[in-house]
Amino acid sequence: MKIISALLAVAVSLSSSLAFAHGGGTDRNGCHNERKTGGYHCH
Repeated sequence: MKIISALLAVAVSLSSSLAFAHGGGTDRNGCHNERKTGGYHCH
């Protein structure tokens, strides 16, 4: 059971970092335009 829990924890941590990462530069305020929606957001 410990092995399954450890593998699940690793899988979740790896997938969550990929889910929030995206390319694209930010301006001096840490923000950028989002081409897909036409919006503007900051990090």
